[in-house]
Amino acid sequence: MRVPAGRTTTVLAGALLLLVTGCSSKDEGENLKTIEPATAAVSPATVAPPAGTVRPLPGAVETAGFDPKTGTVALLTADADRLLLLPAADPAAAPREVQLPGGVANLGAPRDGVLLVPAGRAVVRVDLASGQATTVEVDGDVSSAALLESGATAVGTADGSVLVLDSAGKETERISGLASVDALGVTGEQLTALDRRQTSVTEIDIPDKHLGRALRAGEGATNLTTDHFGRVLVTDTRGGELIALTTDPLMMRQRFPVPNSPYGIAYDDNANLVWVTLTGSNEVIGYDLSSGIPVEKHRFPTVRQPNAVAVDPGTGTLFVGSAVGDGLQSIDTKAQS
Repeated sequence: MRVPAGRTTTVLAGALLLLVTGCSSKDEGENLKTIEPATAAVSPATVAPPAGTVRPLPGAVETAGFDPKTGTVALLTADADRLLLLPAADPAAAPREVQLPGGVANLGAPRDGVLLVPAGRAVVRVDLASGQATTVEVDGDVSSAALLESGATAVGTADGSVLVLDSAGKETERISGLASVDALGVTGEQLTALDRRQTSVTEIDIPDKHLGRALRAGEGATNLTTDHFGRVLVTDTRGGELIALTTDPLMMRQRFPVPNSPYGIAYDDNANLVWVTLTGSNEVIGYDLSSGIPVEKHRFPTVRQPNAVAVDPGTGTLFVGSAVGDGLQSIDTKAQS
């Protein structure tokens, strides 16, 4: 049930908890009841100048990530055929371009200077320092990917499977039963999958090779991020909410109303702020979750269609990318405090 506007709810899962046990089959995934996946609202024309500075980019960007090891902002084009890499310390520098084969416009969270990009029936592994790209073929249409603490790679497929690849790219595990695996979150040794077609978040139990607990995530979940507290944070774009879950075990803790189509999401582990873009109003909001109730700390006007967002936790600089070609916005959030 959707939380009424104006209410913040702290939830212990209750009736929303779905227990999934045993190994799941491909047929089970195909027979699931699904919905049309939510998408970002089409943004209106901007009514306020974007905060900070805006620089042009060679194309529109759909998603973004930040790698603390190399200080790199990574931006992926909507057709996923170009990855733009910029040094956060010099946002005016010309971006390095990494040519990709195309696929789903999704990025795995960077880890130790490495970034994963879905590419059809493959995953491209990008060394952010050198820009070198290595393609690993996968038995499935890849929709998401994540680097695990063990050094293995988790891959989500469009037909609802999670594959585990060893360091040589060999498939060692396959766990099926979801409708689609559109994002993967890693918190310690825990792996969590977002399924847009079921608007759900599910534990992936790799050691026991099956799906774990699952929670409905609002009315149309689209994106997730994780934080150093072990939480999974999800934008419910259709339902207009920010959802916070804890892992080990998976439990819903907060549902907070966020109007105007919340979509992009990033977390600043130093400032302990979650940043959410609103494509319905061309804004980005920073929430403090420390009190148990999200508290708005910042609100900035953005470039039009702010689908992509990333944050540099070292400096607090926020990067917002336009999905209609209006450039990359940089906001010094510490200067705005």
